[in-house]
Amino acid sequence: MALYLIKDLDDDYHSRLGVWKVEESEAELRALTSIPTDELEEISYIKSESLRRQKLAVRALLDALFEEKVYLSHHDNGKPYLENNAINISITHTDKYVAVILNDNDEVGIDCESLDRDFSAVEKKALSEDEIDDLDDEKRNEQLAIYWCAKEAVYKKLSQYNVDFAEQIEISEFRMRSEGELEATFINKDGYEENLELQYITFDRHVLVWVVS
Repeated sequence: MALYLIKDLDDDYHSRLGVWKVEESEAELRALTSIPTDELEEISYIKSESLRRQKLAVRALLDALFEEKVYLSHHDNGKPYLENNAINISITHTDKYVAVILNDNDEVGIDCESLDRDFSAVEKKALSEDEIDDLDDEKRNEQLAIYWCAKEAVYKKLSQYNVDFAEQIEISEFRMRSEGELEATFINKDGYEENLELQYITFDRHVLVWVVS
């Protein structure tokens, strides 16, 4: 079993974080998960074996996080929810890791990326001029990865349509560390600003960012 981490977060919102390292074969993941039949059928239609394994690993992680069987579904906008549990949930997956964050009271958002990816395109499509000015040339790709994950996490938490990442989600200046805190501002279409706090960790050439407040 490749359960990597289960952690109750030290915040005021009773959040729980789970991470699974995707090491098993597809057959092994199918054997160790209690996935409902309709969910398994939906996964079987996915052409990519890697994505099928990621989806099955999410189910294995949910089995580890919940004592009872939960039924995972998605709203029309892709936001996940549990049919038989009112807890708030956000999910992220890469080829190597999947992660879930849970919260009893508030909407949550989480995102994970491999630091070996090239994030140069993020600079043009998702960053403001101020954020670009704050980049450190020595850690540029890693910082871009954190910017992207942070904005994705905010987007997942707020679950709004047609969000302009460069114009509507601002991440305050930060310096790359193994883990840290981030501050974000979401600017609604009507101009109302919402401040959010995020945390990130880096591990095994990956970055994981989550937001709950």
